[in-house]
Amino acid sequence: MNILIVEDEVGIVQFLQQGLEEEGYKITAASDGLQGFELAQKENFDLILLDWMLPKLTGIDICKAIRLKNTITPIIFLTAKDTVQETIEGLKAGANDYIKKPFSFDELLERIKIHFRNQNEPEILRLGAIEIHIAKHIVAVKGNDVSMTQREFELLCYLVRNKGKVCTRTQIIKDVWNIHFEYDTGVIDVFINAIRKKLKLKIEEDCIKTIRGVGYIAND
Repeated sequence: MNILIVEDEVGIVQFLQQGLEEEGYKITAASDGLQGFELAQKENFDLILLDWMLPKLTGIDICKAIRLKNTITPIIFLTAKDTVQETIEGLKAGANDYIKKPFSFDELLERIKIHFRNQNEPEILRLGAIEIHIAKHIVAVKGNDVSMTQREFELLCYLVRNKGKVCTRTQIIKDVWNIHFEYDTGVIDVFINAIRKKLKLKIEEDCIKTIRGVGYIAND
């Protein structure tokens, strides 16, 4: 797996490069925003670690520019900016994840592995009579297509990927909404109800069950 690091702090680059290479990843590093963007345009990377404040071109500008042509490659922001508004701005720019400095290498490594697992998943996910075609962004029940919003689709995929496991509301907000601060998790219930309605599932008998006070679990 080939990872691009765009970071102007030499110590952080050396720390990340050493640790990630020991884990078997191929690392390419850029010390300013313009160089990072040019590399991202020329080469195919499996994941990009992107600082926010960079010389010549900011991380936000790079992220937006990359997303105009590349909507697939995971982008993880590594930044000291930590306000709620800044976090939202980074995610709206197209980032998949957001890690605040200083951070634990073990945490970063686990986040990277999660994104790689998602990239390498089967093309079709199944839950009972439900089929989810990832690349085509299609959900079908017994061969009939069901229209879903992007967030509904992401939430359903998340539950099916974690089939048989209880997914807490807090974890869903972090992993699906990419929100890593205190947030009203009640919004998840609204989306679950919408998904059930579109899939025509009966609340007490469906394959997405509510674990009261905790979250949800998907089972065949």
